[in-house]
Amino acid sequence: MATSCNLADRQCRPCEGGIAPLDAAMASEMLHTLAGWALNGERLEKTFAFRNHYEAMAFVNAIAWLSHRENHHPELTVDYKDVRVRYWTHAIDGLSENDFICAAKLEKLLTI
Repeated sequence: MATSCNLADRQCRPCEGGIAPLDAAMASEMLHTLAGWALNGERLEKTFAFRNHYEAMAFVNAIAWLSHRENHHPELTVDYKDVRVRYWTHAIDGLSENDFICAAKLEKLLTI
């Protein structure tokens, strides 16, 4: 099984469809490497809580930077002090390894 550290060290690969989404067993296995993340249908999500709006927005900007580098973009919901991040791979309408790689990179970013 891949660890979150291993996932965070990987790079997203372009996905333009033509592959199957991860099956439930593989998604569940990868989910266990990510503290606080949950599967919500075919989506991988987590809500991050911050002390204030400034910190929440700084995190959103960090997500934008990471998303640009990986060319894999989440859905974001921003509240006053909370940011919900939802990943799925649009081209396959389900989860791919890219979703878990980006989630692991966000977790690593918060430990720096």
